Amino acid sequence: MKETPLSNCERDFLLTAIREKKRLDGRQTYDYRKIKVMFGTDFGCCFVELGKTRVMAQVSCELVAPKENRPNEGMMFFNIELSPMASPAFEQGRQSELSVKLNRQLERCLRNSKCIDTESLCVVSGEKVWQIRVDVHTLNHEGNLMDAASIAAIAALCHFRRPDVGIHGDEVTVYSAEERDPIPLSVYHMPISVSFAFFQQGTYLLVDPSEREERVMDGLLIIAMNKHREICSIQSSGGIMLLKEQVMRCSKIASVKVSEITELITRALENDNTARKGGGRCGFAESMPQERITALKKEETSVEMPDATERANDIVLETEVPLQTSQSPVVLLPGMGQVGQGLENSWGIAEDEQDEEEDVNSDEDKETMMEAADKQQAQPTQRDVVEISDSEEDEVVILQPETPVKVHKNTSSRSHQKGPVASKKRPKK
Repeated sequence: MKETPLSNCERDFLLTAIREKKRLDGRQTYDYRKIKVMFGTDFGCCFVELGKTRVMAQVSCELVAPKENRPNEGMMFFNIELSPMASPAFEQGRQSELSVKLNRQLERCLRNSKCIDTESLCVVSGEKVWQIRVDVHTLNHEGNLMDAASIAAIAALCHFRRPDVGIHGDEVTVYSAEERDPIPLSVYHMPISVSFAFFQQGTYLLVDPSEREERVMDGLLIIAMNKHREICSIQSSGGIMLLKEQVMRCSKIASVKVSEITELITRALENDNTARKGGGRCGFAESMPQERITALKKEETSVEMPDATERANDIVLETEVPLQTSQSPVVLLPGMGQVGQGLENSWGIAEDEQDEEEDVNSDEDKETMMEAADKQQAQPTQRDVVEISDSEEDEVVILQPETPVKVHKNTSSRSHQKGPVASKKRPKK
């Protein structure tokens, strides 16, 4: 699966933030992310957290035949596995360019720097030597895998214990941990790599780049150094031209960071050794209940608020009582009704008073209507004469109250007269 490329807006935003000396996680230019070093239950198992980047290193050993040109020295092998669990861009069972690059850099940092006494790994000259194998597994990829891998590998080598052996003539006996205490490796120094990302052809510099910063960088400089300020290896990638002053500046920054990381690894080894001697829980037994390995926990900052209740009560007491405001008048439109109790009409009259007033008005209206009806009955009524014509028979019907009906022949087609139409009847023949 190919890695999802960054959009132009994201790229411009990251470069603008770097020019303004700002980083997305709030770090300064030369700040490292928070580093955690933990050890497993078995010797030689180490977990390293560099921010959200997680790496596990496991050291193992076996007896093999030595090389012909170096019969008195043991051997060391390194293997870095980029698992799809760490990033969707990594493929299972296929070496990518990144994995080959990390593997070679780790070999230069640890094996070529002679940090381990390989002669102490010889059991029988020319016949049996110890072969040390370091497997590094990436658990989560959030940038700067090289630094996390180097820290995990050297910490695992310092934590590892090989079995003790006994030689009786031509026979070599390997003792278990119950029979004899395992023997630690002879570690001369601890080389640790520090990565520097360059942007805009070396104009801007960042230490410990994150995953998004690695996508927009122009070049990368990796310096492997120990606490004695001895450079073990140096590698530049990206095709940028660096000045001598820039390389010297990076080496000075790396010396400070390596001293801090070495002290952190030493302190972690001492704590693990103390816990094992005291019979306390260590490794997975101590890490699993705290979810330090199985889950990414969000860092929380505790806030002390002892007087929060008292301050809240004081604020409530000091607050003034709000004034009671009357409801706004509701103007009723024609065809609308008012529902609810305790509501007031548009003139501020209560509902009960309004009902009483409506009853009084209705009584008065009834009396007025009755008086008007009596007056109309007392006066004689005059009705208009209605003349209706029939177009088919050319007949006109004239209706007049209390008079017989008369039929007249009309030669005209129709005649109209204003007035209300009472009825229309066809005369009998």
